[in-house]
Amino acid sequence: QVQLVESGGGLVQAGGSLRLSCAASGRTFSSYVMVWFRQAPGKEREFVAAISWNGGSTYYADSVKGRVTISRDNAKNTVYLEMNSLKPEDTAVYYCAAGTGGSNPSRYNSWGQGTQVTVSS
Repeated sequence: QVQLVESGGGLVQAGGSLRLSCAASGRTFSSYVMVWFRQAPGKEREFVAAISWNGGSTYYADSVKGRVTISRDNAKNTVYLEMNSLKPEDTAVYYCAAGTGGSNPSRYNSWGQGTQVTVSS
């Protein structure tokens, strides 16, 4: 397994931007599909974005498409989530996960502790 630590969350006004980071430990980071999920209070954890092992393929939830960019730097064992034009409905705890792919959270065994993103209207 890989250990994951997210950072970069915070409070931002609607229309603002944030860049989340997820630092991984372990030598096998580059072999994993990396995914960002989010969970708002009282809601299920939902898929946000995913990136293939080499960064060649990316996938986004319809709710964030066009506003969010996922990227990774395998030399730094880090995956990023650049979020622009933030909306109050983007408020959630954001988690990164490592695995073999898919948008179902149950497919992932390695999770970070999460970072809170709050968007004020």
